Amino acid sequence: MALQSYDFVIVGGGSAGSALANRLSADPGNRVLVLEAGRSDYPWDVFIHMPAALTFPIGSRFYDWKYESEPEPHMGGRRVYHARGKVLGGSSSINGMIFQRGNPMDYERWGADPGMETWDYAHCLPYFKRMENCLAAEDDDAFRGHCGPLVLERGPAANPLFTAFLDAARQAGFPLTDDVNGYRQEGFAAFDRNVHRGRRLSAARAYLHPVMARPNLEVRTRAMVTRVLFEGERAVGVEYRRGRGAPQRVHAGEVILCGGAVNSPQLLQLSGVGDADELRALGVDVVQQLPGVGENLQDHLEVYVQYACKRPVSVQPYLKWRYRPWIGFQWLFLRGGPGATNHFEAGGFARSNEQVDYPNLMFHFLPIAVRYDGSAPAGGHGYQVHIGPMYSDARGSVKIRSNDPRVKPALRFNYLSTDQDRREWVEAIRTARTILGQSALDPYNDGEISPGPRIQSDEQILDWVRKEGETALHPSCTCKMGTDEMAVVDPASMRVHGVDGLRVVDASVMPYITNGNIYAPVMMTAEKAADLILGNEPLPPDKEEFYRHRQATREQSA
Repeated sequence: MALQSYDFVIVGGGSAGSALANRLSADPGNRVLVLEAGRSDYPWDVFIHMPAALTFPIGSRFYDWKYESEPEPHMGGRRVYHARGKVLGGSSSINGMIFQRGNPMDYERWGADPGMETWDYAHCLPYFKRMENCLAAEDDDAFRGHCGPLVLERGPAANPLFTAFLDAARQAGFPLTDDVNGYRQEGFAAFDRNVHRGRRLSAARAYLHPVMARPNLEVRTRAMVTRVLFEGERAVGVEYRRGRGAPQRVHAGEVILCGGAVNSPQLLQLSGVGDADELRALGVDVVQQLPGVGENLQDHLEVYVQYACKRPVSVQPYLKWRYRPWIGFQWLFLRGGPGATNHFEAGGFARSNEQVDYPNLMFHFLPIAVRYDGSAPAGGHGYQVHIGPMYSDARGSVKIRSNDPRVKPALRFNYLSTDQDRREWVEAIRTARTILGQSALDPYNDGEISPGPRIQSDEQILDWVRKEGETALHPSCTCKMGTDEMAVVDPASMRVHGVDGLRVVDASVMPYITNGNIYAPVMMTAEKAADLILGNEPLPPDKEEFYRHRQATREQSA
């Protein structure tokens, strides 16, 4: 049988892969194949499409690859669980649906690196605007888009606990802001969410399903790519398996890895691109020496600061089984009710000290005391904030353990390994307590559940974080863009350095993690990368002035 041939083979039908498939197949002359190792996001799957059901896929083998870190040396040797989407749409089909661009200063930091000049905020803003349809923003808002496929709805934040929390933030000396994705990120506000008409709007639903009927686009699920095929130093295709079937091969004019910060470096290493000595030790034939593959791993660690609630106003009753048929009925037939929201409807960004130029803490407020796995502390009604430092200087790695693609790679995050990280963690907990202790919350505050009033000293706080910290599910930066010796991807083309016909487009190419949820930056990167890959004229830079704390302070003192 003749080898099937495509212009572009996209490895991974997640956030970046869905966007690229849409943009690259818009030209009917391009034959595009998407290979997704997970299953399809079937339209009847309530656990994907009902926003409030987000706790169910995490930890389930049907939706989640269920990674674990290596024993973390600064977390008491704990292995930290890492959920990754095992379904079309990738992690956008199981995440918390919170849409945060990050701070404009994040992209100024990107653009300051050698060769990264076209990744500053002015060059990224047009792609944020192209991808989104922000229903809450005014039509003339220079920072927001209105015609993109990614519809964003602002959280209603109607529960009285949200009102009290936002008032408490203001009482604690933190500003409110109109839009954390607009002119001023710093402050507290209702959040944009990837929820549209009561339904999760994943990358697959926004970008891939609307164009699935294109004759030049093919999507194959349950297709695990096991290696990139090379002729010399040129990628010419991929090998993949479906279930227990025999390996299959397809030819590609271009191979584009979109597997995320874990799977893209893993596949590069399995295919002979990485640290040559480490690959040879595992019996992998080396194609290209690139020591940065799998290095520079970054993530956000978070904890839940939880309080008991005096009044029966939290959403805790909706956890009870007897309410679930009614919740399901409202969602299924009315696209409303408690099932139609992710409940992460408000929060904010703050600086924990005066040395940082822009917010290094993010708060997600939730009108219930609950964990991601759906478990709740005893005691009924409660509320919590998710809190953690946003641009830690801790760095880890992703490394294959074997030349067998079925063996999961070793993930080392090195949480709490630096002085900065530990200092900002103490500041984070103290800042959260300052807000949650304000008088605006007095009518509801029935005492701190977690960490609890006995945890007070710096070392007690750090010990608690070591025991209770969880990943915010933002692994990134393991195939970073740049031109230095540890860079993996060319920022001008998304090509892997030293080889032809192979590109990477996903969270792994970020040089530094952004100070928020990373879904929006990944989608922006994919939008921008599509133009680079197709050779289109890039969107012109949009040099809008954004809020800078230092500049505002100088202006106020003048």
